Amino acid sequence: MNGVKPGPDHVGPESAGLESVAELPRLASSTNGRYWVLPSQVWMADGLSAVQRACFPDLSEAELMGPEHFRAQLQIFPEGQFAVWDSLEGRVAASSTDLILDIDFARYAHPYMEEVGDNTLSTHQPQGRWLYGADIGVHPDYRGQGLSTLLYSARQALVRRLKLRGHAAGAMPKGYSRHAQVMPIEEYVHRVVLNELQDPVLSVQLKRHYRVWGIIPDYLDDASCCNYGVFIVWRNPDLGWPEKMGWPEQARA
Repeated sequence: MNGVKPGPDHVGPESAGLESVAELPRLASSTNGRYWVLPSQVWMADGLSAVQRACFPDLSEAELMGPEHFRAQLQIFPEGQFAVWDSLEGRVAASSTDLILDIDFARYAHPYMEEVGDNTLSTHQPQGRWLYGADIGVHPDYRGQGLSTLLYSARQALVRRLKLRGHAAGAMPKGYSRHAQVMPIEEYVHRVVLNELQDPVLSVQLKRHYRVWGIIPDYLDDASCCNYGVFIVWRNPDLGWPEKMGWPEQARA
């Protein structure tokens, strides 16, 4: 593992009055017991920021989450912030960031920074009906070990516990830049859905039962996806969907 060990200035659980990370509630664990899904903590902010930078090297500086953003998010909606902790190396290996929104599915094409309150989650609506995925990332050192599966499972469990309608997000089709000269984004997404092409982000989400709702131009500033986002939706199976449940028109979506 090429991980960086915590240095002498490392801020750890002791800053929160804990003797060890093991005292935090463990929401899930990998089958080998090495990786733990934990509620993100303020003292993890630097580690969370390091994961963000490693995961999104093409994202504009203005749109990257820094330690100050993670601290702000934990003030607004702590229940929606998850970290995967490497218990062997003693560092954050992956993370996800979520907020609650009331989503207008007829007008979903909002820029990323507008939707997430400039990364502070100031747009969080506690009485909203949908969990919205602001971010998910697995440090490159840890990919291929099922950590994104742990995070998606934790997010979907939160949706079910809070009895929300489901989970929505603007996915980054990070493989599109390699195909942009030969096909439009609509064809690329269609072929990913059909499993004719593999996208490093969208294909993973489709395998976790998310469905494509639409395409968002100018979603963010990232060359790998040519600035596009793909709006995806996972519905809470405990609630069904409007047509099945006979909900009135105004309650749909």
